[in-house]
Amino acid sequence: MAIEDEYIITIGLEVHCELKTNTKLFCGCANQFGSEPNTNICPVCLGLPGSLPVINERAVEYAIRIGSALSCEIRPSVFHRKNYFYPDMPKDYQVSQYDEPICVNGKLELPSFPKTVRIERAHMEEDTGKTTHVGTSGRIHGADFSLVDYNRAGIPLVEIVSAPDLSSADEAREYVSELRAILVSTKASDGKMEEGSLRVDANVSVRPLGTEKLGTRCEIKNLNSLRSLGRAINYEARRQMEALSAGQSIRQETRHWNEDQGVTSALRSKEEAYDYRYFPEPDLTPLDPDMDEVATIARALGILPPARRLRLRELLDGELTRSELEQVQTCVKFDLDEHVLDAVRTGVPARLALARGSNELASYVNQATVDSFEVAEFPRGKFIEVISLESQGKVSSTQAKTLLSRIASNHNEEVSALIEELGYKAASQDEISELLDRLISENSMEWERLCAGENQLAGFFIGKAMKITNGKVNGKTLASEMAARRLG
Repeated sequence: MAIEDEYIITIGLEVHCELKTNTKLFCGCANQFGSEPNTNICPVCLGLPGSLPVINERAVEYAIRIGSALSCEIRPSVFHRKNYFYPDMPKDYQVSQYDEPICVNGKLELPSFPKTVRIERAHMEEDTGKTTHVGTSGRIHGADFSLVDYNRAGIPLVEIVSAPDLSSADEAREYVSELRAILVSTKASDGKMEEGSLRVDANVSVRPLGTEKLGTRCEIKNLNSLRSLGRAINYEARRQMEALSAGQSIRQETRHWNEDQGVTSALRSKEEAYDYRYFPEPDLTPLDPDMDEVATIARALGILPPARRLRLRELLDGELTRSELEQVQTCVKFDLDEHVLDAVRTGVPARLALARGSNELASYVNQATVDSFEVAEFPRGKFIEVISLESQGKVSSTQAKTLLSRIASNHNEEVSALIEELGYKAASQDEISELLDRLISENSMEWERLCAGENQLAGFFIGKAMKITNGKVNGKTLASEMAARRLG
């Protein structure tokens, strides 16, 4: 038995989501990525004596949007000081919400797994500064010196804490992907993992098969891509399994993920709540959201990813295949569902629109979106024009894919001009008949076998036609002509 079959993995995730406000949580400094270091700072976010924080109203609204989208209860909340002594916060504490968070008891359904993940809380806090350790190691140990940029200090965050309901790296990746899609849909966050707008801490533990008590957890900090998340969880789970199998114990600790080496390493022993010496922030009043306003915010959320997937599924008759379910999810993930819906409204068959959207279009939209989620817009009208021509038999499937590829490379390309340039003029009925006459003459034995019932030979003739015409013949039209000849 493999070692993985002897243990159960338990995973809980803490997702740190930067809010897309114009200014920071407690001051008027710009919330802007990529500025020159230490230019978006002031006495408040530097914690200078005599400075006083003022809550950002838009940040509170965004937190309520997120909580509502995750089916959370929105409650009165209190800010606390979370004390710790790291150089990325100049005042030596972080303003956060401790035992009275604004959002509690939510849920998130995984699209591809029959599982609902409980959301324990989604609380507001300020982000910390960014420390860069200069030297060959890139870590504080062995660094020549360290640089601190306080531009990020004070940026509004919502930390979304799941229950330990996940049991594999694949589930964890899908949870973050679905959560990210929901966050972006609320317009509360841009969800850009590559810019640090979305960061994940993964709590991982293992326990022997057949036992109920959860194992000792280790927290992997600051994972900033889906690939890193999956690799880190798999490595850490196996590390713990091997240690337990060797009779060793697991120490509760915080660990660092090294992307280049593919390993986790110990950072520090895991802190408990008392280590942070929480106490209410004396300079901020409690938040007590008006429930009528909360309801108004919830109603204005619009269509979230689960409902968007349902709209696409309802376009298809009967039970969807696994491939079709994946196509639906891909179109929503890459924000292509409106392309598909608009195409269907113009009369394009739903399965054709869904296939072209999820396969060709998704791959052309942006080849680097798997982790970065950066989606470039594809001209919707030209997408519809191309697949409409395909559905009418005026261009072949091969030609439609080529047209979409050319338009993806240059959005200014006109479909009609491309068809003229590439010679994609639809063959007339007479031309189709002449082509079939030639094919039958050159392959008479295969034609007799096809007429005798060897239906798989239809693909043989279509392939020959594609080769003769350099892919310009419409396979469906040719297949119809062959069927008519056989019946005749």
